[in-house]
Amino acid sequence: MMSNPKRLHPISAVANFLKQLKELIVPFLIFVVFGSRGGNGEVFQLVITAGVVIAVFIIGVLSWLRYTYRLEEGELRIEYGILVRKKRYIPFERIQSLDLSEGLLQRPFGLVKMKVETAGSSGAGDAEAVLTAISRKDADYIQQAFSTAKKRPSENRNKLESAAARPKVIYKISAGELLLLASTSGGVGVVLSAVFAFIFQFEEIIPYEKVFAGLEGFMANGIIFVSILVFIGFLLAWIIALVGSMIKYAGFTLKKTEKELIITRGLLEKRQITIPLHRIQAIQISENLIRQPIGLATVYIESAGGSIEDSDSARVMALPIVKRSRIAGLLKSHLPDYELQPGFFKAPKRALNRYIWRGLLVVMPFIIAPIIFFRPWGYLSLLLLIISIIWSYLKYKDAGWDISSHQLALRYRGIVRTTVFMRKNRIQSLTMSESFFQKRRNLATIEAAVMSGTGGTGGTVLDLDRNDVCAIYKWYSYTSLNGNTPLQKEKRP
Repeated sequence: MMSNPKRLHPISAVANFLKQLKELIVPFLIFVVFGSRGGNGEVFQLVITAGVVIAVFIIGVLSWLRYTYRLEEGELRIEYGILVRKKRYIPFERIQSLDLSEGLLQRPFGLVKMKVETAGSSGAGDAEAVLTAISRKDADYIQQAFSTAKKRPSENRNKLESAAARPKVIYKISAGELLLLASTSGGVGVVLSAVFAFIFQFEEIIPYEKVFAGLEGFMANGIIFVSILVFIGFLLAWIIALVGSMIKYAGFTLKKTEKELIITRGLLEKRQITIPLHRIQAIQISENLIRQPIGLATVYIESAGGSIEDSDSARVMALPIVKRSRIAGLLKSHLPDYELQPGFFKAPKRALNRYIWRGLLVVMPFIIAPIIFFRPWGYLSLLLLIISIIWSYLKYKDAGWDISSHQLALRYRGIVRTTVFMRKNRIQSLTMSESFFQKRRNLATIEAAVMSGTGGTGGTVLDLDRNDVCAIYKWYSYTSLNGNTPLQKEKRP
């Protein structure tokens, strides 16, 4: 069916054009802003700009014409290149996942974008191959060929037309959950940061000092009005973050086939992410400050796929928002290797003082400086003292660990409370350390890491009982560790 070379849909020529144009936007703005002035200069700018746009469009069309793909002899074969013809043959055995998405360009034509990830591409910035615009029928056929090759490589040709097993739906987000997810995502800070970052890109053109100086007197006499403006600004940022999150996660569905998890989401850009079960490195449960008090959490799956530049393929959101008590029930039968309801061993009471002092050392400069330079208002910084003590107590309370026959679970808190579950055979390194002051209190620190597409993930728990740390070492290592032996780092190949 697909042994003859096929071209991508013509809309991919437009996608190539827009991609190239996007990469040229910064030099184009510099050329327009700092280019020649005057009548002849403006005409010259217009001619150069039009010439560049036309050239980019022609390159996009030629790239489309010269790009072909086909399936042959158990391989995805791609040929491309305008001046130099290049060939890329990707055996199905090397393909780790096929991720699909439907962007604004693809969706009106019933097309999809397919990203081909291989073991060789997992640490790089780009996928092994990207089919920008292909029909849903061709995408299904490629996925079917891939699944058949993984199951029975010797029977590829005979079973390409067989129907794949219907995926089982594990979770589908409801309208209420989508609204709750969007309203508690904490995206306001991201929106505000992006706005300020964009505005201050033009600090050499806009006279901010004069603007702020002109507003200073007004602000001094219009505190109520300024407060209303600030409130409106945060409200608008919250609405933008709310709408953005709802568009991104609309229709979120988690499905499972025999050997894969499949996640689909998105309204404007519908994306499908495939996670082979054998590539799962760890499961992480995150509870932010808003969701934790009402018993809600987010579940991530750390995968060996993806890359630093494409972290979405490495750290995949599996359950966007769900009751903490439901997680084990939803995932246990589909991921039986993980025990998601362990009973955690906590840090000993003698570790509380270390958590509190560590927190005080962090905030002390922010308390002392305002008191010295901004009296009397600087005394308000003493409130940080109370906040630090409460926060340190929460970090102490949340610290914990658990081991089963084949799993290590660590729980710790930064701003978000995180629980990470790691299979013993997936742990790449286990680090145990004790400082001089920890040794006096018979305490130690445990750190474990698994490999993922982003380079590594895991967790660190501070100030556990030293005997507990030794127990974890004994569970992980092939050798024993007595109570008098200094803690060290043990790695598995």
